[in-house]
Amino acid sequence: MENLVRPRPLAVETSADDTGVRDRIARTCDRIEAVDGAVAAFVGEPNRRGRMLADAAAISARWPDPAARPPLYGIPVGIKDIVHVDGLPTKAGSDVPPEVLAGPQATVVDRLRDAGALIAGKTVTAEFAVLAPGPTRNPHDLGHTPGGSSSGSAAAVAAGMVPLAIGTQTVGSMIRPGAFCGVTAFKPTYGRIPTDGVIPNATSFDTLGVYAADLAGIAVAAPILCDGWREVADGLGAVFGVPEGPYLDQADDIATRAFATHVALLEKAGLDVRRVAMFDDFEHIRATQFTINRHELALAHAAWYAAHPEGYREQTVKAVGEGRAISPAQYARARAEREAIRARFTERFTASGVDVWIAPAAPGTAPEGIATTGSAIMCLPWSFLGLPSLTLPTPRPAGALPIGLQLVGAFGADEELLSRAAAVESTLEPARH
Repeated sequence: MENLVRPRPLAVETSADDTGVRDRIARTCDRIEAVDGAVAAFVGEPNRRGRMLADAAAISARWPDPAARPPLYGIPVGIKDIVHVDGLPTKAGSDVPPEVLAGPQATVVDRLRDAGALIAGKTVTAEFAVLAPGPTRNPHDLGHTPGGSSSGSAAAVAAGMVPLAIGTQTVGSMIRPGAFCGVTAFKPTYGRIPTDGVIPNATSFDTLGVYAADLAGIAVAAPILCDGWREVADGLGAVFGVPEGPYLDQADDIATRAFATHVALLEKAGLDVRRVAMFDDFEHIRATQFTINRHELALAHAAWYAAHPEGYREQTVKAVGEGRAISPAQYARARAEREAIRARFTERFTASGVDVWIAPAAPGTAPEGIATTGSAIMCLPWSFLGLPSLTLPTPRPAGALPIGLQLVGAFGADEELLSRAAAVESTLEPARH
């Protein structure tokens, strides 16, 4: 399919000037009107421009003194459509009536609005953030998927519609779309951003995250969104680990070659990269994750599915059915096994001397077509463990689709992860041009 969109992610540029905010709204809405007919990143809204201008007037009245305006003042943000936003319906990519799914505004949206952000609208999600894709296309090639389930949020940032967007990840729904769309995605440690007001997939894994053009944009948003953000020293001297074994074997030839190139660039730049055997129990991790995830999905949708089965697509029906077939006893055993796996991993992580793990963000580039969103397998063990992760855009041959580099930190060490990732970004950035 011919690509009519020139991807151009926007930097997060703050301004306390109201004229600048109105100009930014105009640019946002003009860009959405120009390219979203092809990309389909946003859920349709009849008067987006008027609503955003009214919201701009409200934040101007709330913070009349330009010198006292908060850090995201006037920044447009896209919100994945499983996150409740006052004044906008939540459809979750489904045909279930939105009034059935309605609920109080999510804390993550409260935090954005308290920081002065403007909500640009709801972004397309795979149905209920599970498997059934939405209509969104990859801005780099409209014939390919943008990934999922946070497809609209990643594509909106990649296409330059908004500088920031909120997504969620249960397995790979932040990192994979970020890699496929060539933008930076940050998934914090499980629990660092409250998930109230978010339609659940699997509550043991669901984590909110943010997309931006680069780490600088993530660094503006993360302290606002995450609980208890800390200032940390720079990440110089960090040890980066390559988790060799059956996990890395999941990557295809394209991803494996690209990853080898990225590792070589880091080593040439003088970063300390160590190869460590990890995840010899990978298949067991995958099976345990599946059991917990599907059972919790079925629980979350028990009432809605019973009342509105016609609102669910085939892929979601199948996933809910798989969860209903898992007994409470099987679920309890899987949760106990997860704790044992986490304990073993933490012990090996500590013994390795590694500060940050590096790996392919996806098993390959974005698959052709939009019937599926690609595999989340390269994110699975890290999400299972609740660890903070991010993906950075990486060098690629001219005309090739994006492929990202995934970085993963220790549980709760989100601040250190972003700091240490800066050295990787500065190494990769010159090679991207």
